[in-house]
Amino acid sequence: MRILRTFTVFGLCVTLLLLSGLNPSNSAEKLPEARVIAVNDGDTVTIVMNDIKYRVRLIGMDAPEMGQEPWGKRARERLRKLLKEARWRVSVETDAEKYDKYDRLLVYLWTPDGEMLNERMVRDGYAVLFTIQPNSKYGDRFRQAQHIARQEKRGIWGPDGLKEAPLDYKKKHPRQQHFRNGEMQVKGQFHFNEPLFYGTIRAWSNIDG
Repeated sequence: MRILRTFTVFGLCVTLLLLSGLNPSNSAEKLPEARVIAVNDGDTVTIVMNDIKYRVRLIGMDAPEMGQEPWGKRARERLRKLLKEARWRVSVETDAEKYDKYDRLLVYLWTPDGEMLNERMVRDGYAVLFTIQPNSKYGDRFRQAQHIARQEKRGIWGPDGLKEAPLDYKKKHPRQQHFRNGEMQVKGQFHFNEPLFYGTIRAWSNIDG
């Protein structure tokens, strides 16, 4: 009976250990590793992974566009600073949908010490919450990160912060085939503000609120 109990406890411990290893925030080093070779803007970088070059889009967030001065450049420089601190080494995690219509790999990037850069950019106030289904794995974390940034008036949420949501700016300056008849041609779920808006392209009307 004692032997059976011992094996039962051992089996439970092993199961819990395996389950804990499924959380990428605890095991980012187990994900595919890559080297960042270029920072294109506040949410797009170029990496080399397994000797193949990829242009990747950080998901769950949307940084100001480069034309949204000065915040586009500030967001890019913030991301570059974070990557430099990580010695340009990241672990790469994808979600349900792997590529967007521009053939960019859709990713969460983790630093060697287990920090998610997507989340950090939102929490520091250099990007807004932007979740498109089915890639919503960390939606709650991004929502909390934005709440902190807004409460503490960090970055784009400060007195001299961003005056127009990145989505609104992109609607006025669309890429080819990005919009049709004024409607964004993306199916999904968008989170721009608190409370959230589902299945819509509505953006901030009260960005400083």
